[in-house]
Amino acid sequence: MNATELHWVKSSYSSGPDPGDCVEIAHTPATIHIRDSKTPGTPHVRVDSTTWASFLTYVTE
Repeated sequence: MNATELHWVKSSYSSGPDPGDCVEIAHTPATIHIRDSKTPGTPHVRVDSTTWASFLTYVTE
């Protein structure tokens, strides 16, 4: 699946004076895709669901 086929959602924690200053994620059953909304056409990061869950646990502690 390529980046244009994914449903991207802006993070509710992204903020700043520039409305384009956001992190976006898209998920599939097995992976989470992460990109910078200012450069949506550039490569993005893809992690598995377990890694994403571990990351969320870490940042919310």
